[in-house]
Amino acid sequence: MVNTAALFWGLCIVCLINMARYYSSLRTLLVVMRGCDPLLYQYVDGGGFFTAHGQPSKQIRLVRYIFAQRYLEHHDDEFIRRCERVRHLFLLTSFLCGLVVVSMVAMVIWY
Repeated sequence: MVNTAALFWGLCIVCLINMARYYSSLRTLLVVMRGCDPLLYQYVDGGGFFTAHGQPSKQIRLVRYIFAQRYLEHHDDEFIRRCERVRHLFLLTSFLCGLVVVSMVAMVIWY
């Protein structure tokens, strides 16, 4: 018999690992962006992206840029690959976090 608590904690660990992968990929994307497209880097507040004084409105611009897939018209192949990776990891992490929340609610109702 499968222990549901162990399954839940395993799902939480997988979610945390994917969140770390997403964070790392986003940092790498910003480094690549700084080199290949400095104007876009400034537009999305690349220098202050992960600081306490970062501007959320500019950070949302990057999210919109990636989800509208405007990066497909970019001239740098490395930048396009990094944007694709960040987009896929964000979708995966969002799905896993949603699954963790649903699992938590189900466990509260079940027990």
